[in-house]
Amino acid sequence: MDWKEILKHNYQNGNDVENFLHLNKEEVQVINQISDEYPMFTNEYYLSLIDPDDPEDPIRKMSIPSAWELEKGGDTDTSGESSNTVLPGMQHKYARTALILSTSKCSMYCRHCFRKRMVGLTDDEIAFQLDNMVQYIKDHPSIDNILISGGDAFLNSNERIAEYLEKFTRLPQLNFIRFGTRTPVVLPQRISEDEELLKILADYSEQKQLYVVTQFNHPRELTKEAVRSIKTLMKLGIVVKNQTVLLKGINDDPKVLGELLTRLAGCGAVPYYIFQCRPVRGVLNHFQVPFEQGYDIVDKAKDLQNGQGKCIRYTLSHPTGKIEIIGKAPTGEMIFKYHQAKDPADAGRIFLQKVTPDQCWL
Repeated sequence: MDWKEILKHNYQNGNDVENFLHLNKEEVQVINQISDEYPMFTNEYYLSLIDPDDPEDPIRKMSIPSAWELEKGGDTDTSGESSNTVLPGMQHKYARTALILSTSKCSMYCRHCFRKRMVGLTDDEIAFQLDNMVQYIKDHPSIDNILISGGDAFLNSNERIAEYLEKFTRLPQLNFIRFGTRTPVVLPQRISEDEELLKILADYSEQKQLYVVTQFNHPRELTKEAVRSIKTLMKLGIVVKNQTVLLKGINDDPKVLGELLTRLAGCGAVPYYIFQCRPVRGVLNHFQVPFEQGYDIVDKAKDLQNGQGKCIRYTLSHPTGKIEIIGKAPTGEMIFKYHQAKDPADAGRIFLQKVTPDQCWL
């Protein structure tokens, strides 16, 4: 089925999935209530990965609203994105990287999304001043790469993707261009079966190195369709890297996480970061894994890898920078290091901090 047809068969509330998931009326009502605040959207392909007879199914947990999303607590902007915004839809947190929020749409709205404040809700934070963004980059020669994200960068039209590439591949100061997208995970047909998109990517990858940064969180997401989309991108000379989010009830098991890392490396999606789940409003406490437990899980999963899989970094994306969770000190504190820092004075800084057994954030 064509990817646009798959998107047309979408599911946006409890009534849409009532029969498939064997929901009772109360469960339908709860999902509908949550969807009014945090929109639900999934497509026919990703929904088909769910075992409808398993309430604890990991694909279900990542895509179908649950009652805990209405609990109080958490923040809407856990990484300080508003303070890093330099133009509508453009952020400049780290000296060498500019981040562009190209759309508020996705082909599946993740329940753990750290941009729940905007995805499926508003275009207020979305980029539209393309020429001004190009000029901003020219005015800041320290910027040597851009990350086009969202929402999902591949939910832009082919024309819009080509427009971004046409503008930014012209800039000699940029070494590469990254696309942030879960399309290989949740709608792989968008990549492997869209000849127009593939021609655009092929043409511009000849001019500038392109990267796709995606997010597989569970081995069951690595279907034959997903692997095909990864291989398709690789044939175009595009580097595919994966950033997994550590999620309670999804991949907080060394064997599950280890299998995911092994299979990612085996199909060419290079494991990159394992991110600590952020304390976002509508996510807090449900998907987060405490630091000490998370470190043990990641360390044991790394033990199951060869050299390639051991390249991952267990990291949290904090307002002050990307902070790597290195390990446990003999004195009882945990060891952290700035992998990237907003303040140059923090660059590479190592620090020790005592954490409580249930602490999930700094």
